[in-house]
Amino acid sequence: MSPILHWLSEASTHAAAVDRLFAAVTLLVLLLSAPVFFLTIAFAVRYRRGRLVDRRPVPNRNVWLEVSWTIIPFVLLVFFFIRATTLFVDLYQTPPGALQIDVVAKQWMWKFQHPEGQAEINELHVPAGQAVALTMASQDVIHSLFIPALRIKEDVVPGRYTHIWFKADEPGEYQLTCAEFCGTNHSVMGGHFIVMTPEDYADWLRGSGTDLSLAAQGEALFRSRGCSGCHGPSATVHAPKLEGLFGKTIPLQDGRMVTADAGYIRDSILLPQAAIAAGYPPIMPTYQNILGEDEVQKLVAYIQSLGGAKEQQ
Repeated sequence: MSPILHWLSEASTHAAAVDRLFAAVTLLVLLLSAPVFFLTIAFAVRYRRGRLVDRRPVPNRNVWLEVSWTIIPFVLLVFFFIRATTLFVDLYQTPPGALQIDVVAKQWMWKFQHPEGQAEINELHVPAGQAVALTMASQDVIHSLFIPALRIKEDVVPGRYTHIWFKADEPGEYQLTCAEFCGTNHSVMGGHFIVMTPEDYADWLRGSGTDLSLAAQGEALFRSRGCSGCHGPSATVHAPKLEGLFGKTIPLQDGRMVTADAGYIRDSILLPQAAIAAGYPPIMPTYQNILGEDEVQKLVAYIQSLGGAKEQQ
């Protein structure tokens, strides 16, 4: 497929909605600007210097024409603003049951990690018709994941997680790329976005082969890094228990209340002194510059698998 067709392809209903909105706004701009350009040219020709024409002011004004010329575009622009805002907000309202895929960006490649354990470099396979939620982290500098066929783009920022979701409807192979200048080889930081039927996606998962799920890999890492010595069921150290932690509201020593989501757990691993849980001593060592973002994502997946606040209700 040519690069132009890659950009014109619509792989989701969101992409089609964005294209319709863009076409409508473009049409409105043309309808408003075309008369101005044409009349400017016509008046410049008709009333040019030396031309004998009547230059006296028009005695009667068409007030309704002037009012409509202002009100109609204003109402249309407000409508387009509301529609654009709705599309934007929808991108950050992840539906329940979405397939969770972790993303790590680094110079100059994309790494995608499926919950079953399959890992991909510069390729992302997803099932058609199913919501997919991406949790993204950067290993080095600011990147930006851009999938033109979905009309979505989200920055991937060092030091925190960013999120976006989509539902691809049209099976096929599309382009993905980095839309943020990230270094000398920025132009080659791209790959393929592959939408498959649910049956083909299931076959691909089986064919990709992995011994451990992402949560199981996180459990192995949890033990090998010594985390179980403090957070395990038989630990003697006074440390927060991780069972049922995910999604729970946590009181901090400084009086704040936070939700134990993926971002909080990541920060607790890499920046443990930034948000200390109330009632616990600040003895957690930092794993910054020890664990990579992909390893942190595995630990987060493991802690999430231990149950969350909603599951205990």
